[in-house]
Amino acid sequence: MEDCIFCKIIKGEIPSYKIYEDKDAYAFLDIADDYEGHTLVVPKRHCVNALDCPADVMAAVMNAVQKISRHYVEHCGYEGVNLVNCSGAAAQQSVFHFHMHIIPRKTGDGTDLFSDKSKKGADMAQLQKKLCLSE
Repeated sequence: MEDCIFCKIIKGEIPSYKIYEDKDAYAFLDIADDYEGHTLVVPKRHCVNALDCPADVMAAVMNAVQKISRHYVEHCGYEGVNLVNCSGAAAQQSVFHFHMHIIPRKTGDGTDLFSDKSKKGADMAQLQKKLCLSE
C-alpha cells in the first residue's frame, strides 16, 4: 500500500531501528519510546489488521514474535513480555497495517497494562451465549 508507513519502513523508504527480519516479517523499535524495548512486528505483506490477515501471514508474524520474545527473555535481561494487538479503530489501532507489539517486562518496571481491575458485573452465561463460536 503506497501511503502505509509500515510498508515504507519495510521497503527502506523510512528509516527504522531494525531488530529482526526474515522473508515474511520485519521487526523494529517503536519510536514512541514509551516502554523500554517496545518492538513492533509486522508482516511484509500488507494486511489491515488481525481480522483480514490470512492464516499463513499471521503464523509467520507470530513465529517472529515468539523468536524475538524468547531472545529478549533469554539474552537481554527481561523477565517476560506483553504481546498486544489492536485491530480496528475502536480497539485503538492507529496504523492500519497488521502489527504485534512486544513490550519487554521486568519485575517492578512500573507498567500495568491491566490497571482497571474492577469487575464489570457481566452476566457470564449471557455473555457466553453471545460470544460462543459454533463450528
